[in-house]
Amino acid sequence: MNITVMGAGSWGTALALHFARHGHRVALWARNPQHIKALQDDRENKHALPGFAFPDTLTAHSDLGDALHDSELVLVVTSVAGLRNSAEMLKDHQAGHLPVLAACKGFEQDTGLLTFQVLKEVLPDNKCIGVLSGPSFAQELAKQLPCAVVLASENKEWIESLVPALNSHVMRLYGSNDVIGVAVGGAVKNVMAIATGLSDGLEYGLNARAALVTRGLAEITRLAVAMGAQPKTMMGLAGMGDLILTCTGALSRNRRVGLGLAEGKELHQVLKEIGHVSEGVSTIEEVFNTACKYQIDMPITQTLLYLIRQEMTPSQVVSRLMDRDTRFE
Repeated sequence: MNITVMGAGSWGTALALHFARHGHRVALWARNPQHIKALQDDRENKHALPGFAFPDTLTAHSDLGDALHDSELVLVVTSVAGLRNSAEMLKDHQAGHLPVLAACKGFEQDTGLLTFQVLKEVLPDNKCIGVLSGPSFAQELAKQLPCAVVLASENKEWIESLVPALNSHVMRLYGSNDVIGVAVGGAVKNVMAIATGLSDGLEYGLNARAALVTRGLAEITRLAVAMGAQPKTMMGLAGMGDLILTCTGALSRNRRVGLGLAEGKELHQVLKEIGHVSEGVSTIEEVFNTACKYQIDMPITQTLLYLIRQEMTPSQVVSRLMDRDTRFE
């Protein structure tokens, strides 16, 4: 299959490498010509994912028209903030009809739309729109360590054909038509990872981490179901699986945000040190606004919002959660 990957960060590069290694021809695109020139010269992404050589079937492009030539599938792996513009660019290049998967996770700021909803709004005539989500770190995929993720779309027939076409012994794919559940799970788990990183950084222990992960899953499930998702999706890879990985894995950027805040650092300093997009930070307010819209209780999300607004200290966040009124689970 000919695949175009829009976005040459660590995750976009990892996906491009993976599919190029497994029989597909991949065109990796980014808007920065200097960045693409470096990828072409070095034949690796020394900035975002160093040490992994590009196979011959992977090419880098700064011209989107070139990257889309003969493409049969587009993966949008920009930040959520760049998703709408990427979809607009597809339309401008007469490529809005191509099957497209959003491989970024979050809610769009200001609109509160999920990633696939943004794509549908920009490309209303496209019947093959979906998301790729699940527990997966770029470094591990680049090393070809095994993982399992979900491809989800309202178009079940398309997903049923796409899963076997892209499946491999390294990345096992599962199909789902619960695109809302898969998208919500991928978005909100980043918020919960900040909370667990905060708890770990304050050395509250493994008991506290387990409590946060479990209650975090309850929050995600309440919101997802209210938005129309299937509860069982939250028990799978895109829900519990992604949540566990992001809340406990040392490679998790969002967990590192919580760790940095626990050290007393300012949020801007933490994000600068990480050097990559941490979607959980920009997602917190949109998740809270969506929870208010559906009248869903999300205390972890709410207290984290107070934290990033500097209305609470890290220790006050944990104290507030522990001092809430008792209730049946």
